[in-house]
Amino acid sequence: MSTQDVTTQSDPLASLGHALETAAESLGDAASNARASAKVAARKVKDTAYSGVYNASYGLAFGLVFSGVFLVELLPEQNVVRRGLEDGAEAGFDSAVAKAEALRVKRRTWRARRRAYVEKTAEA
Repeated sequence: MSTQDVTTQSDPLASLGHALETAAESLGDAASNARASAKVAARKVKDTAYSGVYNASYGLAFGLVFSGVFLVELLPEQNVVRRGLEDGAEAGFDSAVAKAEALRVKRRTWRARRRAYVEKTAEA
């Protein structure tokens, strides 16, 4: 056997090592691709669920308000039921505005207390 024949023959363990390295790289790529695909799929499912909830809420609110306004418009102007629906709607709107303003004030005071606490602990 000549020296040339020895150099052209490859080491079987080196071939096995190279095959294992290639397989490991492929699995690493597949794992990162799977993670990215899972994130995209989760985002699409989340967006679809949000869209469904939004559309259902919108439809419910629209149906209730439209039905109420339609009913009020069908009744004569001096009807007791009509006046009760109009006054109740106005009172409900005013109450909702007052609640929303109270929540805004509560959030502002909470943020101010939190900011003061953070500043106090930062100084210490």
